[in-house]
Amino acid sequence: MAKAKKSKAPDTTIVQNKKARHDFFVEDTFEAGIALEGWEVKSLREKKVQLVDSYVLIKDGEAWLLGCNITPLNTASTHVVADPARTKKLLLHKKELARLFSKTQDKGHTCVALKLYWKGHLIKCLIGLAQGKKEHDKRSTTKDREWNIQKQRILRQHNK
Repeated sequence: MAKAKKSKAPDTTIVQNKKARHDFFVEDTFEAGIALEGWEVKSLREKKVQLVDSYVLIKDGEAWLLGCNITPLNTASTHVVADPARTKKLLLHKKELARLFSKTQDKGHTCVALKLYWKGHLIKCLIGLAQGKKEHDKRSTTKDREWNIQKQRILRQHNK
């Protein structure tokens, strides 16, 4: 009796913010829902979104996603005036909002959007509580990553 291999779960990631991991030390992550309009959901299905310069602003006890650019589809937004740079409300619990607000008041801390992904039929945003990296930190991170790649190459050649 041979066991059937488990199939991997399909990749539900819509878009990732790779620049955020390069520019910041991510200390903690939170999963938030997003309040979207219909044309935005259709555009997200087609992956017409940029998350590069987006960040989270906490104002009046609510979290808002700024800088997330969702390009409207020509067919989906014929009857609606679509604003690609609209600020989107993030849906978080009060305790999570309080924690984010208190941490972002510390010097050097900010809140950035790391990833948009599907969770069932809902779209979620992974936001990270982050601290900015200095230039020398970025260089050391790059150096460590390149050394790990080099180690893998050496081990692969040695095992042949």
